[in-house]
Amino acid sequence: MVNSEYERRIAARFTTFDQDGNGHIDRSDFSGAAKALLAEFGVAARSDRGQALYGGAEALWQGLAGIADRDGDQRITREEFVTAAVKRLRDKPDRFAEIARPFLHAALAVAGPGDGTVTVADTARALTVFGVPGDVARSVAAALDADGDGTVGETEIVPAFARWFTVPE
Repeated sequence: MVNSEYERRIAARFTTFDQDGNGHIDRSDFSGAAKALLAEFGVAARSDRGQALYGGAEALWQGLAGIADRDGDQRITREEFVTAAVKRLRDKPDRFAEIARPFLHAALAVAGPGDGTVTVADTARALTVFGVPGDVARSVAAALDADGDGTVGETEIVPAFARWFTVPE
């Protein structure tokens, strides 16, 4: 049960992870997200970058499941997701950042030229693959470019992703 405004805002992030909309998060949501990103950027699944992305997706799933899947059924319910964010990670966004880092690192390699950066436009493009509405994706991507150089790198995206997961604003 979601009680506070904070919990309601965190619960809204659940749908981003529940890629297939079946009401729970599982391994297939992460592999599906990887597959969609590869298709969007025309990268082969069997390539080094494709395999790294699938490996990062698996690492993200395993990390999140280890924190949130309290009943061990290999599915994360909305309630388990909110509990993980509110009670286990709220004050430890760096912990979630490290869980997400392999996936985000690989996603940057898929969406960018392979130097650890991606253009603001391609950042927005990647966000839309994950279900973020276009106007919001463009705004978020622009905000991530803190130094105004037209690119987003791992040092910008990893902590931002962790804050997004653990901080409702």
